[in-house]
Amino acid sequence: MANQVSLTTQNRLIISGLMLSTVLIVAIAFFAIFNIQKRLNEGYHNFGQVVSKMMAIEYSEIANQKADTYDDLKDYADTIVSAHSDIVFAEFKDENGNTIYKSGDQGSQKIPNITVSSPLTINGENVGSVTVGMSGKIIHQISNTTRLSLMIVFAVAWIVFAFVILINTYLITRELRILHDGVHKISGGEFGYKIEEKDVSSEIKELFNSFNNMSHKLHIYEEQNIEQLTLERNKLEAILMSIANGVVVCDNNDNVVLLNNHAHNLLELEKNQMIDKKIQNYIDTAGNYCFKEKIEEFKDTPLEVMENKPLEFNIQVDKRTIKSVISPMFTRNKDYVGYIIVLIDMTKEAEIDAMRSTFISNVSHELRTPVTVLRSYIDTLYNYGNEFDYDTQKEFIGTINNEIIRLNRMVNDILDFSRMEANAQMEKSVNSIYEVVDNCVNQVQALTKERNLSIIVHKDENISEFSFNYDGIERALTNLLSNAIKYSPENGEINVNLKKIGKEVEITVTDKGCGIAPEHQKKIFDRFYRIENNIHTVKGTGLGLHLVKTTIEKYHNGKVFVISELGKGSTFGFTLPIEIYEENLV
Repeated sequence: MANQVSLTTQNRLIISGLMLSTVLIVAIAFFAIFNIQKRLNEGYHNFGQVVSKMMAIEYSEIANQKADTYDDLKDYADTIVSAHSDIVFAEFKDENGNTIYKSGDQGSQKIPNITVSSPLTINGENVGSVTVGMSGKIIHQISNTTRLSLMIVFAVAWIVFAFVILINTYLITRELRILHDGVHKISGGEFGYKIEEKDVSSEIKELFNSFNNMSHKLHIYEEQNIEQLTLERNKLEAILMSIANGVVVCDNNDNVVLLNNHAHNLLELEKNQMIDKKIQNYIDTAGNYCFKEKIEEFKDTPLEVMENKPLEFNIQVDKRTIKSVISPMFTRNKDYVGYIIVLIDMTKEAEIDAMRSTFISNVSHELRTPVTVLRSYIDTLYNYGNEFDYDTQKEFIGTINNEIIRLNRMVNDILDFSRMEANAQMEKSVNSIYEVVDNCVNQVQALTKERNLSIIVHKDENISEFSFNYDGIERALTNLLSNAIKYSPENGEINVNLKKIGKEVEITVTDKGCGIAPEHQKKIFDRFYRIENNIHTVKGTGLGLHLVKTTIEKYHNGKVFVISELGKGSTFGFTLPIEIYEENLV
């Protein structure tokens, strides 16, 4: 706007200058023409006066020489009138005003413009007058020529003056345009742009030098600033890309400007698929615009509220539960520039919540069953025990004992799980692994008799004692044996192998049961995980194998594994490193 106002003022000044110069030149031209015309008229009149005086003198000379002067006067007058085209007539009069002779006006179309009279004297005595009539043709031609010449001169002078003004204006505006173009390039971010200094005035040259110096300094500053900004941007992008959660950055027009790698994975997007596109247009695997409604809710809520309490909601993408948190994004000056969506994969947590719910349901059911059985059997023995024979009472007591063992195992599993979740330490001491295996096998013998199962133990020799938590390893192995007994067919066989492999001890329990499908083997050691199908019908808490894994891997730096095939049985086992413990004993 400022440039436009300045340019308009400049044009007005130029136009005003041209108009003023035109008025001055025209006034001077008219003044000069008027004065010249006046001088010409005076000179012409003087010329007529000279002619009339000359004719008066000639008349006097003729009159002094002859008495009869008419013919000579006539010849002389006719000669003078015919000799000068500008003389219309010449008239001689006596002292009484009577015309002696008049030459040149008979039938003439010329109209005299100037008449000049001079007295006729003979020997000093006034005897009449001579009048000369002049057409003014010469003076008219001279006036026209002079007027035209002056007008041409002044017109040329005005054109030259206007041309000089326009050229000067063009040169000045050209320099200003060059400077304006330079400023425009600088404002457009083209720092370092240099203005050429050819054919400019010294003042403008100094201004151009100052501009070039400023541009050079801005270029240096830009390089330093861009380098710093690039470094900071790279740091920011590196941080965003390395964040474990997904991050989606949107501007205030809802266009996605940045997604980190985890966001691409969670939303199942190709690289740059959503860049410069509106986040509301994202469609999940179910074909729903999962962000659209929440973004509208976010934008309809005051920013102060969103800043203190970000909007949280869950979306589903390919069976994954993703928690989304939308927060507004501000500059240091508290200017709103967009918002950030943080994506947190809650699939495992959701699964754990579902497992926990199932676990609580299973534990409630599992606890209710033995409690119900115990109450029924104890109540029956209490009220009708005298009516039963010894074998029946023994059977009732045996059932009560098994249910108590089962109840005790479940309670121990829950307590162990709680202790391990609280990161309780397991104290280790030097023990014999043979003793652990023998004790575990003896403890489950009662269970094997119910299903007529046999346990065959294979042991490598020369396994020295090493440090481990006796109770933890015993519970782990007992859990594996109990599971093998549960899923083995009646009259079957269970193999327990204890062997040393390098600097590790490996214990495996193999059954001939129904086996485990490959898709379940990867999760079989997860907490609360249970296989629920027509084959695996045995109820439980889903904690046993997880406790085995935690005991072996977390507290003993060992490794658990499973090898299974549907219909052919399963082998569960674990390894314990003995090198560390043997070194500690030295």
